[in-house]
Amino acid sequence: MVFSKSIFNLFGKSPISPLQAHMTVVVACAEKLQDFLAATIANDWQLASDTFDAISKKEDKADEMKRKLRLQLPKSLFMPLDRGDLLDLLSLQDRIANRSKDIAGLMLGRKMSIPEPLHQKMTDLVSSSIDAGRQALKAINELDELLEVGFSGNEVDLVEKMIGELDLLEDKTDQLEQEIRHQLFELEQELPPIDMMFLYQVIDMIGELADLAEGVGGRLQLLLAR
Repeated sequence: MVFSKSIFNLFGKSPISPLQAHMTVVVACAEKLQDFLAATIANDWQLASDTFDAISKKEDKADEMKRKLRLQLPKSLFMPLDRGDLLDLLSLQDRIANRSKDIAGLMLGRKMSIPEPLHQKMTDLVSSSIDAGRQALKAINELDELLEVGFSGNEVDLVEKMIGELDLLEDKTDQLEQEIRHQLFELEQELPPIDMMFLYQVIDMIGELADLAEGVGGRLQLLLAR
């Protein structure tokens, strides 16, 4: 409702816009993994290193935005939002950027090459996880509209539909992860055990991006239910 916004005019700035801006940077950070993976597949480690630096800068920016929002968030909010819920959302969002940097850092540090039979599936896995992040961003960007209508009406239905689509994207990512694991199992005899161990770890970490995005949607869904 407009009332919610007017209350913020009296007691401080709304945290919604900074939260949305933070998620925008987080998704941009994850999106760079597409370029990073392409560089590793091409064995272009200079480009991979440059892309890792770009990921690190975006992750640093997300961290700074997170710290700033935490400091500025009022102890109590005069609106249908709990401070703890907002902090949980912020934390989940930030973990997407952190995990993106972790993935690139691990692969770059070990100069991990992806076996050729896995190239397409790994590319699909990264794309699917990023799509989940983008869908979570779309849902978060509706939060101010939800507040304006008092978490009711057609806007709630729209966001619920977005969250449902996010769940499907996470399911798709899980399926891709299972397929890659099966393919990797078939290649185990051809690769050094230590390489296999780290490949499985990277696959898990990429899948976790979609899990975290779904977590953002789940937290938003809890807000709708209150």
